[in-house]
Amino acid sequence: MKNRTITIASEALRFVFSCTLLGACLMVPSAWAQSTDLSACMAKLLPAARTGKVTDATWARHTAGLQADFSVIEKLNFQPEFRTAIWDYMSALVDDERVADGAARLSEQRPALVRAEQRFGVDPATVVAVWGVESNFGQTFGKYPLVQALGTLSCHGRRQSFFQGEFFAVLRILQAGHIAPERLVGSWAGAFGHTQFMPTTFERLAVDFDGDGRADLMDSSVDALGSTANFLARAGWQSGLPWGIEVKLPTGISLAGEGRRTKRPVADWAARGVRRTDGSALPESLGSVGLLMLAGANGPVFLVTRNFDALYSYNAAESYGLAIAHLSDRLRGASPFATPWPTDDAGLSRAERRELQGLLVMRGHDIGPVDGMLGDQSREAIRAEQKRLGMEVNARGGQKILKALRGG
Repeated sequence: MKNRTITIASEALRFVFSCTLLGACLMVPSAWAQSTDLSACMAKLLPAARTGKVTDATWARHTAGLQADFSVIEKLNFQPEFRTAIWDYMSALVDDERVADGAARLSEQRPALVRAEQRFGVDPATVVAVWGVESNFGQTFGKYPLVQALGTLSCHGRRQSFFQGEFFAVLRILQAGHIAPERLVGSWAGAFGHTQFMPTTFERLAVDFDGDGRADLMDSSVDALGSTANFLARAGWQSGLPWGIEVKLPTGISLAGEGRRTKRPVADWAARGVRRTDGSALPESLGSVGLLMLAGANGPVFLVTRNFDALYSYNAAESYGLAIAHLSDRLRGASPFATPWPTDDAGLSRAERRELQGLLVMRGHDIGPVDGMLGDQSREAIRAEQKRLGMEVNARGGQKILKALRGG
């Protein structure tokens, strides 16, 4: 059974990608301490870069004078004290606003999505759901220059061998002319573009889907959608198979040893009394399925197929996979989950989070921008208001504090 909380430091989940290039797993000791000058480290890495097919001209152009950005090391080492409940996570990622935006993108990108389905067998709603969860449909790319970020991570901190492989891949991407250097920005850990590929993933799976001779995930949403469909197809997506269904468990069922990876025929689950939430029989067409519970047996429970595993592979987190799965269903017209999350303080949509932040500002709190992102400043303000109101002081932005502040 999964813990009821998940960390908000989701970039760490991308470390599951392996170093794929010979010579890319060289470990460089951080003997040069906290100097921002990366020249000594770059000299150590050059032989491995050459082995990794980075030309000397490319190396010189992009590494000469390269300076470290130690803020990425801080993020690498960050262990968040605040943990977010699954119902908060899902409320922010799959809200009415994102569903409406996704429906608009489905219409706007229909020709490209139809071609992607014909070529890769992945339906439009699923591809658009990945786009929405990864970058809010191209509105949130990240701000870190990837050469600098990955160069820093290749020389300092943990996981240097992993980041060296990604660093060399970024240089090869620039070398091939896919993306202009000034446009290649992304997350602190190296993910970039509309659907946030890591550089080595880009090299394996990005496709030129708009026919301009380049695979450009930054400035071509068409390339990004085609590449995402290719990713899921290569991860084992089966056309026409649902990701899973929400179910109702019978009282007293033993779930020992059950999980997403433990796939059993649908008939086995039916024989144990598992039904759809409306009481109807399980569809035999699902084949073999595993059990997914992110909030215990009293919360929403799902039987998931191999297609959920394909979604999981995109970022190696079951909560993340469920967000994509649920958003894709909502884009097809489905309702929210039938079973409520087991909490008396439900999560907030992004619109509600912005409203909460506005109410905090009205009460004199400096929280930074009102953007729907409940960061440290917002949580400190929530903590202060909870204390003032005599509420449980947990710094959490949920329905209780929102309703309390609405009432003054």
